[in-house]
Order: sequence, then structure tokens, then C-alpha cells
Amino acid sequence: MNAFMAILRRDMRLALRQGADSVMVVAFFIVTTTLFPFGVGPEANILARIASGVIWVSALLAAMLSLERVFQTDYEDGTLELLTLSPVPLELVVLGKVATHWLTTGLPLIVAAPLMAVMLNMSTDGFGVLIVAMLIGTPTLSLIGAIGAALILGARRGGVLVSLLVLPLYIPVLIFGAGAVEAALLGMPVQAHLQIMGAILLLSLALAPFAAAHAVRQAVE
Repeated sequence: MNAFMAILRRDMRLALRQGADSVMVVAFFIVTTTLFPFGVGPEANILARIASGVIWVSALLAAMLSLERVFQTDYEDGTLELLTLSPVPLELVVLGKVATHWLTTGLPLIVAAPLMAVMLNMSTDGFGVLIVAMLIGTPTLSLIGAIGAALILGARRGGVLVSLLVLPLYIPVLIFGAGAVEAALLGMPVQAHLQIMGAILLLSLALAPFAAAHAVRQAVE
């Protein structure tokens, strides 16, 4: 736990020094969400109908913006190789970097999501479920994204490649996240959607650190 906290503190300090990354993610999320009313028109009923899907798609795309830098900076300056050779399990290092990515990307998106929901005329009945679903779903995006970020280490045009790798794996989170909000707006039970999202999170938490650590070892070697 001490090693995990040390990695988390280090990465958070580095992330805060480059605060533009988090601002860029939130700005992209806001701009992308704002574009939909221009595309489909200002009709309030239409915007309310598509609000949950728009917010989730925008959040998913925004989360991918910073995936390439999860390991890339440490890979380029040699820090990742030292971490690989250190007695600290590499899986713990991966978890620390995933936690940093979520704190600097997922958490700001959760804060901004209700504001976008208001703009899209979403009923307040869906606000609580939207926040809960994003609290469950965004860590999954970071965990899955870490696998893609590790796989593209050393590759050219890694940003495009990581998007192609992780987008198909993000689809279940998108489906059940948007479905949970839609069910809440229709007055239907949301427990099944949230439970499936929780199961996906637990599965990702169990497998992603090992898969990403293996990919990092291959890249360093």
C-alpha cells in the first residue's frame, strides 16, 4: 500500500504540473456535447431523448484523449524500465497509473456531466443514476485504456492505434451506462444495468493490471 500511494502521489504531482491535459479532456467533453444540439436541432424533446447517449459517447471519447500518456512519458525517459526492475510489483505500478488517470480524467468528467445534462434538457430524474453509472463506468474505461496504452508503447501514431484497440472494449460500458440513465428516465428499474457495470468493473480490475503489466514488460524488453 505504501508503494501504491508513493506511485499515486508521484504521478498526481506530474499530472498537476501538466494541468492542461485535464482541462483539455473536460473542454473536449463540453465541446463535443455542445455540438449535438447544432446537429440535431434545438428541439427540447429530441435533446432530452438522446441526452444519456450523447453524454456517454462524449465522455468515452474524451477519456481516450489522455490514454497515450499513461505510460508514454515514463517510457521515453527510462522511468518505466526502472519501475519494471524495482521490487514493487509492476501490476501495482499499473494500478497507480490507472488511479491517476481516473482522478485527472474520469472524475472531472463526472463533475461536468450534470451540467451537460442540463444543457441537453435531461430530466432531473436521471441525474443521480447518471452520476452513479459514471462513477462505476469511468474507472472501467481507465482500466481497459491502460491495456491499450501499454500495447502501443514504442509504436508510431500511438494515439490512433490505442483508439482502435480500446473502442470495441468500451462498447459494453457505453451500452449499459446509457441504458441505466434511460431506464431511470422511463421509471424502470436500473439495478440490472448498474450490477452488470459493476461486474465489468470487477472483471477489469482483476484482469487489466496483469494484462497491462505484461504488455509493459514486453515493450521494455
